[in-house]
Amino acid sequence: MPGPLVTINKHTTSSNPRPHILYTVQVTRNGKHSVVDRRYSEFVALHDSLGVKDVSLPPKRILVTSFVPSAWLDDTLITERKAGLADYLTKVLQHPDYQDSQALQNFLAPGKTSQPQKFDAEDAVPSTLSRKAALDLLRVQSGEVHEQATLIAAAYYPDWSAGSNPPENLNFSKFDILFFAFATPSASAGLNWDSGSQSILQRLVSSARNSGKGTRIVLSVGGWGGSTNFSSAVSSASNRSTFVNALVGAVNQFGLDGIDIDWEYPNSVGAGNPHSPSDAANLLTFLTSLRSALGSSRIISAAVPHLPWLGSNGQPLTNISAYAAQMTYINIMNYDVWGASSNPGPNAPLGNLCGTSSQPTASAQAALSQWTAAGAPASKLLLGLPLYGYVSNSTKTKLTGSFAPSNDMVLIQKEDSQGKNFLNGAHPREQTVQQQAANADLRSWYGQQIPFNSIVASGALVKKSDGTYGQGGGFTMAWDDCSDTPFLFNTAQSTVVTYDDTFSLGDKATFARQNGMAGCFTWSLDQDDGVTLQNVIRSSLGK
Repeated sequence: MPGPLVTINKHTTSSNPRPHILYTVQVTRNGKHSVVDRRYSEFVALHDSLGVKDVSLPPKRILVTSFVPSAWLDDTLITERKAGLADYLTKVLQHPDYQDSQALQNFLAPGKTSQPQKFDAEDAVPSTLSRKAALDLLRVQSGEVHEQATLIAAAYYPDWSAGSNPPENLNFSKFDILFFAFATPSASAGLNWDSGSQSILQRLVSSARNSGKGTRIVLSVGGWGGSTNFSSAVSSASNRSTFVNALVGAVNQFGLDGIDIDWEYPNSVGAGNPHSPSDAANLLTFLTSLRSALGSSRIISAAVPHLPWLGSNGQPLTNISAYAAQMTYINIMNYDVWGASSNPGPNAPLGNLCGTSSQPTASAQAALSQWTAAGAPASKLLLGLPLYGYVSNSTKTKLTGSFAPSNDMVLIQKEDSQGKNFLNGAHPREQTVQQQAANADLRSWYGQQIPFNSIVASGALVKKSDGTYGQGGGFTMAWDDCSDTPFLFNTAQSTVVTYDDTFSLGDKATFARQNGMAGCFTWSLDQDDGVTLQNVIRSSLGK
């Protein structure tokens, strides 16, 4: 009878509890054929269980690859592992001391697993880990730290922020991922770039690599005002191929770590966009093609609203597990829930904490529940945190958004004065930059988003010695318990400012950590008061 035949020609990736590699092991022995998916660490567990002395496993390599997080190292590692693991298992199956052991039978039996309880750093897709994250995982493995230390603290870096936050001046130790915003789909399924943005992206990548902090740079494509051509770009096999090639070309040209799809939104008008009932189905085909073209090591993410994408029936999809399988992260935009209004409401509620919200599906808690119910692993969800607020012309001293709808809301109403639909969680393409007076008069911001650092610069918020912020400049600070968010008001000026601060952002980051989410991202880096808010987010994530 012929000897055992072992082949490991395929692999896949899984997200729980962290992005990791599963090797597809096919064994033919004694006329029987079995196929199982196993982690590298399961081979290690088998090796230890058998007490193998005279057959060697492929070596551990995570530290080598994490110090140089390039995709070709991932591919090289995986290829080497496949050959090495197949050779190892062949020798074990041929060895008289091991071939009939129960541990080996369990290892080869579908439905049984010997995988360890704790996640092993060697199982990880290397380029999904920064150097620090790889070291943290190794420390977790040895029991030195809690596993949550590897949560992601990310931020969007808009191209228009290069003036105020040059790439060369960034403290990359604060950011695990930076999403560079934006390139946009062109009418011919290629990419359009803002003037000078490619040069800024080159500088950002170069600065990140030179920092040695392991910060990954991902190109975000689309945005609230940049999603016009998405539906067309994924509408046919030809267009999808062209679009995928353009994205892969950008990744290769700039040495990027992945692509973020910021389509606002499939099968929805968004900022007046063409759309189709086939958008969601086409998006899945596109993501599958993009994953195949980029390989398993690159990041594929998407910025999404509180509810899953709309299907062909115009309702949120009830099963997005096939999408999630192709994706590294799903970025929930928990902001723009309530815009500027004479009846101001919370921009980014943690939850419907009083049970009185007129928008119960629009909060961090609701989004987590809605996406996971539809099949998204919590470990792939990044919670979006705004570093900006809204300035309203109002004399209110309480936020009514938690209790009753308003007909004059900027972002939630069916249509604005120009006939454009707005949905929760919009990424604006651009923002108005204004010089603010020093007397905490924010009336020139009526109806607009205002960066957190502009609120501070105006004097309406004052940084205290403990790193938190208090009221100033004639404004009164108050707290909305129903959304867990702060706000400022000045009745003499008929001004209300809804925003997020160290307390509310810390609470939301803690929520993400306690609920097994992948971490948090902010929109956007340039709106922080230095890195004060980012520091609070990182601390609340356990970093």
